[in-house]
Amino acid sequence: MICYIYGKNQIIILIKADLKEHKGGRQLILISWNIDSLNAALTGTSNRAILSRKVLETIVEYNPEVIAIQETKLPSTGPSKKHLQVLGEMFPNYEVVWNSSVEPARKGYAGTMFLYKNYLSPVVTFPKIGAPGTMDYEGRIITLEFDNFYLTQVYTPNAGEGLNRLEERQIWDKKYADYLSELDKKKPVIAAGDFNVAHKEIDLAHPESNRQSAGFTDEEREGFTNLLARGFTDTFRYIHGDVTGVYTWWAQRAKTSKINNSGWRIDYWLVSDRIADKVIRSEMIDSGPRQDHTPILLELDMEWQ
Repeated sequence: MICYIYGKNQIIILIKADLKEHKGGRQLILISWNIDSLNAALTGTSNRAILSRKVLETIVEYNPEVIAIQETKLPSTGPSKKHLQVLGEMFPNYEVVWNSSVEPARKGYAGTMFLYKNYLSPVVTFPKIGAPGTMDYEGRIITLEFDNFYLTQVYTPNAGEGLNRLEERQIWDKKYADYLSELDKKKPVIAAGDFNVAHKEIDLAHPESNRQSAGFTDEEREGFTNLLARGFTDTFRYIHGDVTGVYTWWAQRAKTSKINNSGWRIDYWLVSDRIADKVIRSEMIDSGPRQDHTPILLELDMEWQ
C-alpha cells in the first residue's frame, strides 16, 4: 500500500518494505545523478529509458541515505502521481522534495529533486541567490539542513550554444560561491551536482579541441577554481589525486563517445575543507552503456546529528 502526504514541493512516500538501513551507523552513503528527464526515466519505453531505469536499479542497490537528482525537467507542479508511484515502488520509505522551473523561466526545464530516508528530518529550502535572468526560477538548487551540516545540490546553468549564456554563467558562479560560503560560516557544507565545468585538462578526454567549448572555457574553469578557494574540496581529486580517464559525462550525439571513453568530469561532490578528512569514498557508479551522465557516490564518516 502506498500513501502520499502532500505539501508544498514535498511528498512523503510511505511503503511497507524490509530494507537494510544505514540508520544505526556513522557512514553516510550519498548519490548524485543528472537524470536528464525524470519522466523519461520512470515512464518511457525507449531503449534509453530502459537503460535509465537500470541505472536507478543500480542506485537502489547502494541503499543511500540521500539521492540528489538534477535536470528533472518536470512541470511547475512537480512529479505526477504516476511518477510518485514508480518512485515509491523503487525507493520505499523515502521522502521526496523537488524544485521545478516556474515562470518567467521556461516550462519543463532544468529542475532538481532530493530523495532522503524518512527517518531523517532536515530543514528544506529552495534558495534564490540573486542570479541573472531567469536562472533563479529554473529550479536549480535545493538545500537540506541537518544538525551537523548542510547538504545542497545544484544544477549549474550551461554556458549555452555559442557561449550565449557565458556572461550570465560567470555571474551565477560568483553568486553560487557566495551562497555556499554563507552556509559554510554556519556549519560544514556538502555540495553535489552537475556543475557543468571540467575544471582541469585531466577532467576531459580532449582538452585541446574543447578550449572554447561550453564547460571548458577559461571563465568557467576560473569560476570553479574560485569556488574551491572559498574553502571547498573536490572530493574525487582528494581521494584519487591526478588519476586520468575517469569521467561523469559522455556526449549522446557521438555514438562512440562512451565506447572510446571520450568523456568529461563535470559532476562533483564538494565538501568544506574542514571535513575533507571525513571522506571515505568519492567515485563514479557504472551506468553501463547509457551515455550522458553517470551517478556519483560519496561516502562519509559523519553523524547526521
